[in-house]
Amino acid sequence: MAATNLLALIDDIATLLDDISVYSKIASKKAAGVLGDDLALNAEQVSGIKADRELPVVWAVAKGSFVNKLILVPVALLISATLPWLVILLLMVGGAYLCYEGFEKVFHKLMHLKQGDDGHHQQVLSAIRDGSVDMVAFEKKKINGAIRTDFILSAEIIVLTLGTVKDAAFLTQIGVLSAIAIGVTIFVYGLVAGIVKLDDAGLYLLKSDGEDFWTELKRRIGRVILLAAPYLMKLLSIVGTIAMFLVGGGIIAHHTPLIHHAIESLTTTSLTIPAIGNIVSSSVPLLSNMGVGILVGASVLLLLSLGSNLFSKAK
Repeated sequence: MAATNLLALIDDIATLLDDISVYSKIASKKAAGVLGDDLALNAEQVSGIKADRELPVVWAVAKGSFVNKLILVPVALLISATLPWLVILLLMVGGAYLCYEGFEKVFHKLMHLKQGDDGHHQQVLSAIRDGSVDMVAFEKKKINGAIRTDFILSAEIIVLTLGTVKDAAFLTQIGVLSAIAIGVTIFVYGLVAGIVKLDDAGLYLLKSDGEDFWTELKRRIGRVILLAAPYLMKLLSIVGTIAMFLVGGGIIAHHTPLIHHAIESLTTTSLTIPAIGNIVSSSVPLLSNMGVGILVGASVLLLLSLGSNLFSKAK
């Protein structure tokens, strides 16, 4: 009897772990857009720190991120248990926010609004060069800013994950949310640490002594790393922005019946196109989600701008 109960318990645990694994994979795919932006934003937040302080600052932000998750995961589980209808609403709000954030970044670039960024960059350089500046306070300000940014992005990831597991058993929800929270934090800040030290790695390889083939190869790799490092951040930002439109637009489209059915109908119709029907039909959902994301982002930005103007006039 005891052996039977033990086998049943092991089977239940195996099933639970399998469910957690499956749901975690689905949730990580849905959170991909936020991860790309999370990487780019956090790597940018810790830039401007002295080289020997970069890793301690990244570690401090990572610890803050774990605290953020420690707050967000229980709140998400409480909402799922007591107000499950709120999950869809939070998903829609989170999707709209992703679309807005992506569109705001694109709008910012298109309007060539670089003056603020250049001014911030000059402030960072001045702070590092000025011996009278309290670098401890400067670092603390950077860390606090990065942790606040992480809280917003972590909330988006947790909400997206919660939407994936809202119909699953409570233990599965705990397991998936915990796995995503821990895994995402390790993944993001491990990569951020690697990104901020890329130039140091390139410089180390470039300074290799010797005339043999392998030493010359290391020097060449070092040059490539030093040349590629500035473009990596730009690539992360671009990929993150595109993914934000896809993920945010996908959330809005999936939970808006009219849009969802229209995309399904368009996908089915595109299959009838001779020769390229399969290719077109596989592209329709992606392009549709992108279009929905752009339209929602533009609408939210317009509404916020109008609201801000009206508030300023009333004040």
